[in-house]
Amino acid sequence: QVQLVESGGGLVQAGGSLRLSCAASTRTLSTYAMGWFRQAPGKEREFVAAISWSGGNTYYADSVKGRFTISRDNAKNTVYLQMNSLKPEDTAVYYCAADPNVGTYYTGSYYYTRSDLYHYWGQGTQVTVSS
Repeated sequence: QVQLVESGGGLVQAGGSLRLSCAASTRTLSTYAMGWFRQAPGKEREFVAAISWSGGNTYYADSVKGRFTISRDNAKNTVYLQMNSLKPEDTAVYYCAADPNVGTYYTGSYYYTRSDLYHYWGQGTQVTVSS
């Protein structure tokens, strides 16, 4: 069982920055693909960014490309999401997710974007961007 705990959310003005962290309970996080998803009120959960187990491949939703950066520190069992140039439409609850089969059994960038393939989820952290 892998437990994920997100932190770093908060209230920020448009144009500002936040860095989200996702700490994992497992020491084998290096074997898991990691993803960030978000869900705004009244909307479905959507893909934001993902990173392969090695950190060598990253994937982004078009809406955040060039503004958000996903990274991981396997020695610290932590994944980060640096969010710059935030917009009001980025307001949502952000969730991190982990799975050992994404990127290994399920190979290809498409599978990193599918929330249904991630087995482990954090509780979410609220990000609110004011205009």
